[in-house]
Formats: sequence, C-alpha cells, structure tokens
Amino acid sequence: MIERDEARDLRGLRLAVVGSIAYPTPPHGYGPWEQIAASLCEGMRARGLDVTLFASGNSTTSARLRSVIPVALSEDRGLDDEVFSALHAARCFEHAADFDLIHNNFDWKPLTYALATAAPPLVTTIHGFSRPPILAAYYAAAGRSFYCSISDADRDPGLDYLATTYNGIDPQEFTFVDRPGSYLVFLGRFHPEKGAHLAIEIARRANLPLVLAGIPQDEAYFRDHILPHVDGERVRFIGPVERAARNELLGDALALVHFTTRPERFGLTLVEAMACGTPVLGARMGSIPEIVVDGETGFCCSDVDAAVSRARDLASLDRRACRARVEREFSSERMIDRYLGAYRDALRLGEPPLASDDKKRWRAHDWWDRPMAFTELPPKPQTQPTTE
Repeated sequence: MIERDEARDLRGLRLAVVGSIAYPTPPHGYGPWEQIAASLCEGMRARGLDVTLFASGNSTTSARLRSVIPVALSEDRGLDDEVFSALHAARCFEHAADFDLIHNNFDWKPLTYALATAAPPLVTTIHGFSRPPILAAYYAAAGRSFYCSISDADRDPGLDYLATTYNGIDPQEFTFVDRPGSYLVFLGRFHPEKGAHLAIEIARRANLPLVLAGIPQDEAYFRDHILPHVDGERVRFIGPVERAARNELLGDALALVHFTTRPERFGLTLVEAMACGTPVLGARMGSIPEIVVDGETGFCCSDVDAAVSRARDLASLDRRACRARVEREFSSERMIDRYLGAYRDALRLGEPPLASDDKKRWRAHDWWDRPMAFTELPPKPQTQPTTE
C-alpha cells in the first residue's frame, strides 16, 4: 500500500481523467463508471494533483471540467452516442500536451486516438469488455497504454497489466446497520447476466421476501422473466434507487443477492451493501470471491441449491465484519492509494513492456474463447479477420 508521504513526488502532476459521458459525473443514480471517475478526481485533488476531468457539461467536480456536450447522453436522446463519444475522446488528446499523464476510464475509443501520439503516458482502467471484437483495440494499443484491471478475475490473457485497482466508495456515505433485516435485495441492471431471475428463485425457495431495484436495461428480459413474478408482497419491484433510498434499502436488508450468470467484473453494489453491514449471497465466479470473504462477509455459492441452503445462515454473520472489510480494502482512499502506485510505475517505466510470446499467442487466438464477462456476445464469424 502506497503511503501518502510517498505520493509527494506526484503533487502538482497534471492529470487528465477521461470519464464516461453516458451519465453525469457523479451520477444521480446508476452510473458506476461515472462514480469512479468522480471519486478519482476528488481523491487526486485532495492528494495535491492538478486534475482535469473530461465528462458531460452538467457534471459536478472540484477539478477543471472540459466537455463536448452540455448534458449526458442519457439525458438527451437527440445526442448521437457514436458521434459525441468520438468527439469526447478526441477533445482530450487534442490537449494531450497539457498533461503529464492521462487516465482513461472511457473504454476502448480513446486508445485509437492515443495511437497518434507518443505522449504523455496513458493509463487505461478496463471496466469490463463489452464484446469480443473490442479486444482488437486493446491489443493494438498495448504498446501505448498501461492497463489496470478492476479485479484479478477480470483480466484478458493477451494483455499485460500494471495493477489491479479495486473500485472504492466513501464508507461514510453509507449508514451501518448492526441488525439483520428480513428481506433479500437485488440491486442492479435487469439483464440476464446480472441474474435477477435467479435471485427470485433463491428467495422463493428460501421463503424470504425479495425487493428488486434497478433499471430494466434488457426490456424483453424484464418483461418476460421478472415482471410475471412481481406480486407486490413476496416480490416487489421499486425501480431505480438513488442515494438516500439506496442506503436505506441496502441497510435494512438481510442480504444482497448477486447471482450473476457470467463472471462479475467487480460489482460496486457488493461493496455498497457491505458498507451498510449487509452481507452478500453471491455466485462463486468472477470477482465475487475476491470481494466477499466466504463465511465472514457473505457466502459464495456454486449454484442455486447452495445459495438456498446458505440463506438460513445469513442472519448469523457479523455485520461489523462486512463494514470493516470495506473500510480496509474498498474505500475510495484505498482506491486512490492503488492508483497513485500505478501512476508512479507508469511514469517510471514510460511505456508498457513488449508483448511476450505467450501474450502474442493469445492475441492470435479465438476471441470468443476468453474467460471474460462479455456483456454482449455477437455471433461468431465463420472466419476471423487476418491482422498484420
């Protein structure tokens, strides 16, 4: 862990943080990438760095704000995602000479602009791979950008990584509740990979009420597989929840059910629940075993049967242990510590290492075989494109 005294050589560093423009930074409700970008800016400013945030024009930050759109894409459907995403990435690299380091939190598109300039050093946090073909951009820029993963589980074998930098929250924004509640809660996007349908099955078989909260990202899935089970009593749907309501919902729950069907990349809601003292009943895949200490801050289960059998033990867990784990490992201060270490390494190295033969073999391999949590899996083409 980097101590604050060790960060003195970075005070005054001119840092650009490229955030998402899907939602304002910080978001009013849903928007995990935007929340992390906001925490990064405030945390780095507190440590003495000179920070510029590239985000939507209606973002709120103590850093210098630069934007190509007045509001976030989600707030004005007349704004074209492809056009303004490209302009957003271009705006940062138009001013690349103004910075000592650029921290990209906006997926692959900024990498294509970075290839046109050798400076300054670039650190990219990979918040997840949406679909296999975008790996081509990450591979192409592997000699230009350092990469950080948000969990050890969410790493592509064809890439080198500078660090694992777990996402962090401010525990003081969440109220600790020392007594277990009476209901299970699902909080997240309604998409098959987030497993709301499995949360419903677990709650039904464990004879526990369930509260569903979040945005119906996949409307067909929500209509066909979730709504038929909502009866207003045993299964309630309350829609998206924002700060105070989110805090109360999590704190008063017996447990958060996070039974994903694909490996979780990180899972910010797990940390938010534990900050309230609420344990997690999660799938044993992806990052969940890195975040949840099995038998201490929740249970990591290999299948629904195991989750149902563990549900009866949730009330016996020490909720103080959940809070303590967040304060120790997943606070925003701890996240800033990790990123400062990554920045120092990137500045010292100057550029990423050359790819090993093993990395090159993976890059020539079938993208569809990756052990990753792809959000979208397009049909596999009959022939893979050749690359030089």
